[in-house]
Amino acid sequence: MKPLTAFFGDGEYQFRLTLALITELESKCGSGIGTIAARVFAKHFTQNDIHETIRLAAIGGGMAPKRAAEMIAVYVADRALIDSYQLASKILDHVYFGAPHEAPNGQA
Repeated sequence: MKPLTAFFGDGEYQFRLTLALITELESKCGSGIGTIAARVFAKHFTQNDIHETIRLAAIGGGMAPKRAAEMIAVYVADRALIDSYQLASKILDHVYFGAPHEAPNGQA
């Protein structure tokens, strides 16, 4: 699956949750990916759901782990939830449904 490109903090970045990062997200949030996504889509999320989804997807998109943590500290923590909620929701939507116009299973 192609990474999602979205604005975050100070510019456009790529976001991608690989299978290994989904496992890490599940561990960090104490729930399966389906439960995490359901909470986010229904707006019944925890702050950790939002932070870890963005942080791990940034790492999956190529950002260094330390930089991803710094970006969360600067652009997510202690700010209104709406922007970070929208980004996390887009990331999880991308995991579930893929990129628009992307064929299932990488078929052209």
